[in-house]
Amino acid sequence: MPTIILCMNGSNNHKSIIMEKIALFPGSFDPITKGHESVIKRAAPLFDKIIVAIGINTEKREFFTVEQRTKWLKEVFKEQKNIEIMVYEGLTVDFCRKVNARFLLRGLRTSADFEFERSIGQTNKILYPEVETLFLLTTPEHTALNSSIVRDVLKNGGDVSSFVPDALVNDLQKYRH
Repeated sequence: MPTIILCMNGSNNHKSIIMEKIALFPGSFDPITKGHESVIKRAAPLFDKIIVAIGINTEKREFFTVEQRTKWLKEVFKEQKNIEIMVYEGLTVDFCRKVNARFLLRGLRTSADFEFERSIGQTNKILYPEVETLFLLTTPEHTALNSSIVRDVLKNGGDVSSFVPDALVNDLQKYRH
């Protein structure tokens, strides 16, 4: 809900509307990792709402279904009242407009991540000037972690419990080969 504040400006009274601070954290989350979880939970106090958005990328072959990833994300963040899970297709900035998100939240592990995300952030700024991209560094123990590594460990019969949120561990056991 926007907050309405009565401001005194000289002899003119007027109302100002302060928009809700909504951040979008887009990704494939195939699957969500402890790195994703950490960034989102640490960012939660900074915003009125964070929308964790599973982007449908037709160029990418998914390992887990969108329904499964949605279920896991809802389970991981069920205690955080200001975190919502959504699915979208198309340009991320178009989805930002649709949900009134003025902030794009991204996690950075390495300088290579920064260069990649900077390029996307600058493109997004051209496409949607009202959006700001914010970067949060991963914690040191999650720097080497990504979803591709988790999938590879799973495909090769390894234990991923150190890499994914606890809510996923039991479900992921059936994917071990």
